[in-house]
Amino acid sequence: MSDLRIFSYLPNPRIWKATIAARLCGVEVEIRGSSPKELQSWLWDFDAHPLSEKELASSTDIRAGKVGFGGALHKTDAFMKAHPFGTVPAAFSPDGKTGIFESNSIMRAVARIGERRFPLYGHDAYEAARVDSFLDASLVFARDSQIYLLSLINGSVSSEIHTRMRDSFKIYLAGINQALLPDREFLVGDNVSIADVCFVAELALFFNEKARSDDLQKKGLGLILHAGIDAEFPRAFSHFDRLTKHPAFASDVEPYLKKIELHRPAEDSR
Repeated sequence: MSDLRIFSYLPNPRIWKATIAARLCGVEVEIRGSSPKELQSWLWDFDAHPLSEKELASSTDIRAGKVGFGGALHKTDAFMKAHPFGTVPAAFSPDGKTGIFESNSIMRAVARIGERRFPLYGHDAYEAARVDSFLDASLVFARDSQIYLLSLINGSVSSEIHTRMRDSFKIYLAGINQALLPDREFLVGDNVSIADVCFVAELALFFNEKARSDDLQKKGLGLILHAGIDAEFPRAFSHFDRLTKHPAFASDVEPYLKKIELHRPAEDSR
């Protein structure tokens, strides 16, 4: 039996926060899910699974989709009790009774479960609080990036959304860059923590902008991840590049970034 079960749309860099942390501290995590479109025909539950045509026709667990999902979804009462906001990723304790929602909180759960094997949450209360500070700072960036990337996908991106995202990106990356001065290897303490894990996952997700450069150009907008961005935040991007090659990170991050590179216009580069 796994220590934690996660139900989510796939691929989803935000669940890497949990899977990377799990590799680092020896926690067994089970992932269930499929593409956002296919999740419309799944049962949203601790025992999440694709519904047969007969089950779909007789389903009484129908609820309206929210951000990122259109139409009806099949969420059980037990799912809604465990996850009152009805969103994914949705994590569960091994017995399915306790729901954990929001990717940072799911990552924290993994770190707590495996804390005796690897101190991903710091060595004391002060380091743990500093880790939390980075995780809280990431929330503003994560919210703005979700709005921005969804607007790129559905064609509603505007100069206002783009400007807000550009400013949020610069604030977040400037903070990460500053935290690594003068030559720190990690954001907190002397080893990798969930602050580093969160940073890598959120920035990797934002790399989806690269595949939408044509859409931005049509709106008269430029890439936030433009060719010279590394020079603006050298320590932050060096930290990102180094961690993506770490064994605990690479199996999630490297294939994802390579796929984005294959689908972006050839003239763009970072």
